[in-house]
Amino acid sequence: MSRYEVIIVAVDGSDESRTAFKKSVEIAQEQQAKLIISHVIDTRTFATMERYDRTIIARAEEYGNELLENYTAEAKNAGVPDVVSSLEFGSPKTKIPRELAKNYEADLIITGATGLNAVERVFIGSVSEAIARHAKCDVLIVRK
Repeated sequence: MSRYEVIIVAVDGSDESRTAFKKSVEIAQEQQAKLIISHVIDTRTFATMERYDRTIIARAEEYGNELLENYTAEAKNAGVPDVVSSLEFGSPKTKIPRELAKNYEADLIITGATGLNAVERVFIGSVSEAIARHAKCDVLIVRK
């Protein structure tokens, strides 16, 4: 097995991302790797809705920060040596494999097989598929 030094785990609050998070903690512990916990707020989703509700992005950001805080504390309590959280805005399909992986020099991205956005998955494919397709590093897609 490869030695991983920097692992990114994508979380969105779904059960599948929770499973991916647990797997990322397990691997980070074994490998003594740095763990980047990432939540990307998909701004494309809010383009239309924001005209009707100006607080929607603020609420999404609050949710993302709370999610990352909880996961960061859990990873640290589990003994992961180096944990960083990353809240980003944009498309998770491009942000994670192209920008975050490059910026953090990740050698492994872990994601759940499915996330919260079932409608998008039906029409244009899942985030995990896009990450696997575009990442320059290893990708582990975790199933529940």
